[in-house]
Amino acid sequence: MPSVRRAQSAANAVNDQPLHHHQGLPYLNPGRQHSSDSSAPPYSLFASRAKPQHHSNPWKRHLFRLLIFFLLGFLFGLYPFPELDDLPFFSPAISSISMINLPRHDFVALLPSGRQELEIQPSDGRTHATDELTDPSRSGKLLIVVTPTYNRASQGYYLNRLGQTLRLVPPPLLWIVVEMHVASAETSQILVDAGVMCRHLVCNKNTTNVKDRGVHQRNTALEHIQKHRLDGIVYFADDDNIYSLELFEQLRKIRRFGVWPVAMLSQSKNKAILEGPVCNGSQVIGWHTNEKSKRLRRFHVDMSGFAFNSTIIWDPRIWHRPNSDAIRQLDSVKEGFQETTFIEQIVEDESQMEGLPKGCSTIMNWHLHIESRNLVYPKGWRVPKDLDAIVHSNVRLSQGKHLT
Repeated sequence: MPSVRRAQSAANAVNDQPLHHHQGLPYLNPGRQHSSDSSAPPYSLFASRAKPQHHSNPWKRHLFRLLIFFLLGFLFGLYPFPELDDLPFFSPAISSISMINLPRHDFVALLPSGRQELEIQPSDGRTHATDELTDPSRSGKLLIVVTPTYNRASQGYYLNRLGQTLRLVPPPLLWIVVEMHVASAETSQILVDAGVMCRHLVCNKNTTNVKDRGVHQRNTALEHIQKHRLDGIVYFADDDNIYSLELFEQLRKIRRFGVWPVAMLSQSKNKAILEGPVCNGSQVIGWHTNEKSKRLRRFHVDMSGFAFNSTIIWDPRIWHRPNSDAIRQLDSVKEGFQETTFIEQIVEDESQMEGLPKGCSTIMNWHLHIESRNLVYPKGWRVPKDLDAIVHSNVRLSQGKHLT
């Protein structure tokens, strides 16, 4: 009997104490009746089935998650995502077209250099950031200046002069220079020193049956603009012409096609020749020319006397063009008719033109024909060795020393 009382008192003590570790107790069905003839006391059942509590370290979970995210980032880095050239860029002028066909404002920093395309960025500290080029609201529309050039004695002088002029034009501006067959190192160096955003292209047209190399060089630039969907104002600027800064200010006002008068001067003539539109305000109402041999042309414009929106080339739906044929200059036409046959592909008549500036009464560029054919093109543009110089013995040097 004493042993029974001690067992019951112990059981009662266990039942009277609150249980603080419920998670270690097994689930008990309250409706289940335990056998009364069991020799083990009730508290021995709880003690035999209780499991110890395991406390997991939280830093292990964080480390495991970190490893998972690291592996995911590593796998994403190995995935071949498309290049930047394949991504469309938004253009506010074409908001109704699907995103796949949207134009792109891609520029030198985004295009890879190929065998026939050299990208030249300013190396003199001038700021031509990509955001300035892609943001028309900062300085206006992008100007795409196309210049065909070829090897001759005065090529370096002409390119340097044009490059210094374009350097004064506020960005965004892209200078596309096209050479025949090979991109010379001398031309590339001039473009680097100019401090203007440039693209140096090469025209691989066979010159055996070529009548005008400039036509094919300009077509190479047009193909480049169409391929990369450059959005801006295209202007053909030969390297031997003279341009005013006012001209480039007026170019940014063009919506579709702009035209203005050009003054021409040549060695065989003792006076200037004026060729271009006659305007009433900004409306073109007629044409003026001094050359009788070109009176049969539809539009009397010099190659450097017009500019147009580049979207006409690669998106005919915007301008409601009747066909989607590629717009190119023709080498098969008579000399002097390349301009009018090209313009006829862009506009239908004078109603789709804009005279610049208002009244078309200002000469903003000159077309010069002063190239001499008697000059010998040098073998190189750098002197291979030092030149001999004769200096008097009494000449004082800048360091304060005398020659002996």
